[in-house]
Amino acid sequence: MPRAMIIDTDTASDDAVAILMALQHPDIDVKAITVVNGNMPVAQGSINARYTVEVCGKDVPVYDGVDAAITRDLYRAYFFHGPDGMGNMNYPAPKAPPAPGHAVEALIRVIRENPGIILVTLGPLTNVALAVLQAPDIVPLVSRCVMMGGAANCVGNITPAAEYNIWVDPEAARTVFRSGLPVEMVGWETCRGEANLTEEDMRYCKEVINTPLAHFSIDCNASALSANINWLGDPGLALPDPVAMAIAIDPTICTRASKHYVEVECDGTYTRGMTVVDELGVTKYDTANVEMWQPLVKKGEPHITVCWTIDAKRWKALLYDLIK
Repeated sequence: MPRAMIIDTDTASDDAVAILMALQHPDIDVKAITVVNGNMPVAQGSINARYTVEVCGKDVPVYDGVDAAITRDLYRAYFFHGPDGMGNMNYPAPKAPPAPGHAVEALIRVIRENPGIILVTLGPLTNVALAVLQAPDIVPLVSRCVMMGGAANCVGNITPAAEYNIWVDPEAARTVFRSGLPVEMVGWETCRGEANLTEEDMRYCKEVINTPLAHFSIDCNASALSANINWLGDPGLALPDPVAMAIAIDPTICTRASKHYVEVECDGTYTRGMTVVDELGVTKYDTANVEMWQPLVKKGEPHITVCWTIDAKRWKALLYDLIK
């Protein structure tokens, strides 16, 4: 029986590829897609998600969600994904409207209806935070919460200290990290370096695989490719959301993972949105230097799984299989 999944997304180009992967995988049954603020306003993110569903020939409800951070002014990622989030490809409007109802309500209902469901988060965590605050009973019903977000002891991509999804709404992220959800944090760093699609990889997708899904996956990321090379200095196209989705589909693509206490910095001038990972276990000591961690430590053993490394060849192979 296929594994049930619900995807929360601020759909821009890499989100679209991640959604495509889930929809095309025979062992995944996407019950719903919920759209949150972030890369795009919810209205545009919803258009992008619904268009992606149609490109895949599927029928999955897409629910519009919260178009605001809990306490912050919004900061869109037009600079990275283009004004439409899809590389200015001028795709036609989707035929299907948004599903009736609110994304937060849909998250709660779908999780309750599908105990053991996998929750994949591809954007800021506003919808998910509100869902667990309103209905804490859903937390133990989620078997895995695979999160594209954060940077584990690594440089950020929106500030020197923070990854975009966490930085946009750090209060929401803190709520989710503290909620007890079985978070698997797939940080931005996992898509860098050899995990980038190189020029040859992209040529392979378009000229050898040469399917509509392959062209869509590369073309919609035109703006992201340019930004990744010229702004962040990576060698090709980084696809953080598809890497997280690859791990959601096949956990063994993550080659090194471990559980840690993780906190989100909300107050720092320079460190807002930083995911602070206790990699070395220093918070277990009841001493003044780590006193601020004791409320978290006293709750029990660490429950946040941090993905440190991936098998880049296998992640790409999975992508190629799903865009054929």
